[in-house]
Amino acid sequence: MNPSISSLIIAADQGDGGAAETLFNQLYSELHRLARRELAKQGAPMSLGASSLLHEAYINMAAREGPSFPDRARFLGYASRVMRGLVVDHARRRRALKRGGGFHITALPTDVGDQTVDDRKLEQISGALDELAKVDRTLAEIVDLKFFCGFSFAEVAALLGVTERTVQRRWERARVYLHRSIRADLIS
Repeated sequence: MNPSISSLIIAADQGDGGAAETLFNQLYSELHRLARRELAKQGAPMSLGASSLLHEAYINMAAREGPSFPDRARFLGYASRVMRGLVVDHARRRRALKRGGGFHITALPTDVGDQTVDDRKLEQISGALDELAKVDRTLAEIVDLKFFCGFSFAEVAALLGVTERTVQRRWERARVYLHRSIRADLIS
């Protein structure tokens, strides 16, 4: 019988390496879906693949001390934020190249859409979401779960233990805050 996600999270928090590995293996397919989703938001072929992003995120998360994951939602939200940060860092490095920065060399075709995302806009969104987390952590968590993890309002409500309507209202507040924050950055 497989141990529950909650018990694995608790054991991993207490430093049990085997529990951390079992937790990662149980959530691998869902984390891989999150990685593909993060890369799809880029809109342009990148030299970073979903598996590479997921593994980089795992290394990043395993090396950190202190984050506590009391439940599955917070773990997935944290994993999503780590992946978002890695994608933003990758975009920054790509933009910072002095020679040949506009070329994208990929060995394999990707299933990414035709729409491209400006790296600066991606950085603005990331910064605005980080600011939102400082103002209201719950709103930022809802954005992570809804937008970055791809959960429905009902799933987010169940994970957070609130009603679906409460999540929808908070989602609207978060969208308004992020829209104003990004718009203010564009004007200044």
